[in-house]
Amino acid sequence: MVGTFYVIFACLLWGMDTLIRYPLVESGTNPITIVFYEHCILALIFSVGLLPNLRRIGELKLADIFSFLVIGCLGSAIATVAFTESFRYLNPSLVILLQKLQPVVAIGLAAVVLKEELQKQFVVWAGVCLFGGLLVSSPDIERFYGLLVSDFGAVTSDVALRGYGLVGVSILGWGATTVFGKRLSLVGFETRSIMGGRFLLGLVALVPFVQFDRALILPRGEDYLRILIMVIISGALAMWLYYQGLRRLSAKTTAVAEMFFPFFAIIVNWIFLGKELSQLQLIGGAILIFGSFVIQIKKY
Repeated sequence: MVGTFYVIFACLLWGMDTLIRYPLVESGTNPITIVFYEHCILALIFSVGLLPNLRRIGELKLADIFSFLVIGCLGSAIATVAFTESFRYLNPSLVILLQKLQPVVAIGLAAVVLKEELQKQFVVWAGVCLFGGLLVSSPDIERFYGLLVSDFGAVTSDVALRGYGLVGVSILGWGATTVFGKRLSLVGFETRSIMGGRFLLGLVALVPFVQFDRALILPRGEDYLRILIMVIISGALAMWLYYQGLRRLSAKTTAVAEMFFPFFAIIVNWIFLGKELSQLQLIGGAILIFGSFVIQIKKY
């Protein structure tokens, strides 16, 4: 249960991220610029954790190097850029809705890569949690249905297909990050080393996407402080909690616990931004909590 609480608390901190990130984007700041600054700070903080393990670089196996490339380049950088870019081609509600497939990808990869057994009971209760997560996103489902009825072409056009591809990259990247992060933990890498490698490689992979001109200068001086606060809360602290939980849980169970992120995001918006939850969303949250609780008790 301890590992689950670590991941759930990390999800709560990720949910608070929206209080800073979205206002920055809405004010005109390039999302990639925000992600770049995040990785600069996080790489600086956690690269210190790599120093005691420099001697192990020559001992790294190809599988270890591949795992670090997955969590750093694919998961931390490319997936984030792809997710951000997908909003240019798809309705935001559809992007968020499709993102609910991420736990499914992570659970499938865990079975293939880590050979984690998928018991029938686990699949059933994971499905219950996914159903609860979909109910939490019921407003997005309603908006998507409205889009299907009013403008079906917008969902099937070439532009939309490009958006689906980008969302697919983000789903695969973040799902794979859970699995290969767990693999690194299983072969003996400490949390600080995993995080250091993730953010350092993520920073390197972000460089081709960044415009090194005046676009890197934030419009307001206080925005730098906002990003620093966001990095400390939803970056450094949340990721540390997440990897502490991942050490204690299987990748498939971690993927289920990650479903709490969208639930906490709407809770935060309800409390701080006055965006009330519908009864359907509250029911979905209750189902998600119950299903996750059963998985932890039964230790599937």
